[in-house]
Amino acid sequence: MAAARVCEDAGADGITAHLREDRRHIQDHDIRRLSREVRTVLNLEMACTDEMLRIAIELKPHQATLVPERREEITTEGGLSLTHDAERIRDGIARLNAAGIRTSLFIDPDARAVRASRELGAVAIELHTGTYSHHPRDKAPIEALRTSARLGASLGLAVHAGHGLTVENVEPVARVPEIEELNIGHSVVSRAIFVGIAEAVRELRGVMDSARASS
Repeated sequence: MAAARVCEDAGADGITAHLREDRRHIQDHDIRRLSREVRTVLNLEMACTDEMLRIAIELKPHQATLVPERREEITTEGGLSLTHDAERIRDGIARLNAAGIRTSLFIDPDARAVRASRELGAVAIELHTGTYSHHPRDKAPIEALRTSARLGASLGLAVHAGHGLTVENVEPVARVPEIEELNIGHSVVSRAIFVGIAEAVRELRGVMDSARASS
């Protein structure tokens, strides 16, 4: 996994990988190699299914983030519904927590979802930034992220964010003080075609660090 090492050396604080049920993004052998070779922290994005729970408990990544999956989607298009099959999610979180794996839920920036995440036993939440990314000049989406981040932190949740973030739009999100982690992949890989993956990571990290310093 040379690319993961290059990203870490260029300033990435961790590596996120999504092992989908349909194996569209990566394969089982990829996540197994990452679990051995990542030197920072590995965040495994996964559906809350028995198969994925077994894999996570076997490999013990630093963190498991439960995300929604639909076969017809190109990529994850929204936050996890915490009202649908809540007991299955609660059980999945409990199993991961019991295995010593930090648990996070990928949710929309909505107060009900934030509170439900805490009630279900999650340690962290990742706020879906898709609406903001599509409408970066609209004040409502970024304000929803700020409000949800404050609420999550007040409830004792670690707050992360991600989806559709780029060098051009990440600054306002990076300035939110309660958000301690940003998960960004597609824009890094796309930019890497032109400048290489190390420089793509350094560019993004530079914008994020500058935003945090000025907030």
